[in-house]
Amino acid sequence: MFPTPIEKVSPTARTAYHAGVWVSLLLWLLPLGAMFLTSFRSLADISMGNFWGIPSEWMIIENYSGVFQTTPMGRFLLNSLMITVPTVAGALAISSLAAYALAKYNFRLNIVLFAMFIGGNFIPFQILMIPVRNLTIDLGLYDTIIGLVLFHVAFQAGFCTLFLRNFIKALPNSLIEAARCDGAGEFRIFFVLILPLIRPALAALAVLIFTFVWNDYFWALVLVQSDSVRPVTAGLEALKGQWLASWQMIAAGAIIAAIPPVSMFFLMQKHFIAGLTMGATKG
Repeated sequence: MFPTPIEKVSPTARTAYHAGVWVSLLLWLLPLGAMFLTSFRSLADISMGNFWGIPSEWMIIENYSGVFQTTPMGRFLLNSLMITVPTVAGALAISSLAAYALAKYNFRLNIVLFAMFIGGNFIPFQILMIPVRNLTIDLGLYDTIIGLVLFHVAFQAGFCTLFLRNFIKALPNSLIEAARCDGAGEFRIFFVLILPLIRPALAALAVLIFTFVWNDYFWALVLVQSDSVRPVTAGLEALKGQWLASWQMIAAGAIIAAIPPVSMFFLMQKHFIAGLTMGATKG
């Protein structure tokens, strides 16, 4: 019924497994390595078709400093932070409260609301493009940071609620009943008892949401128009010329844009893994 552990399979299958892992890793790293090397190349080197070889001329300082000189990259990075950090905080705050209510309170529309949260995760976000854009225009939120934050909070809340509800559902009801017998109110139970217990799950969600929102490109194009609001993913478009694209600048800008989410993952790695594996074993 369950897959056989790799340690117990035949030597041939184990060798094929390890070889497949290394081949898959190589295929996954090849584009990243090409982009990394491209960020060090000169435009002449790229024009001659040297995409995979060692750069004939190393342009490390010129390319990475040129990204900030030719575009408002600093402003784009700040915009991404101003969009991503409030989104993470808002989505976790709303979804943790909703998940607690759906997991521990019995009311008539509990299952219906939970089904709506589940169903919302299966809606292709592309079909929401025109309604969401028109809604932000009608509310005066188009081309504003607050508009992007509110949209991302609403969009991420469904997934976060589904994720957290399962963790809170697994907590013993006796803990909550004991707190109520001691005279604790519902908000005190939530903040003092529930939140500390689901901290690993919150950390895992924080990493996921930060990565999702920071790397968002579609909604950054749909809901933003000016450079003063544009996040870094859409800001990289400014490095494309009308007739010629500065691929070495685009590669350098992409690596700079990848540093915050990668740093976020390594800083929260222990909590992230604990949140994903919490409840995976018994005893």
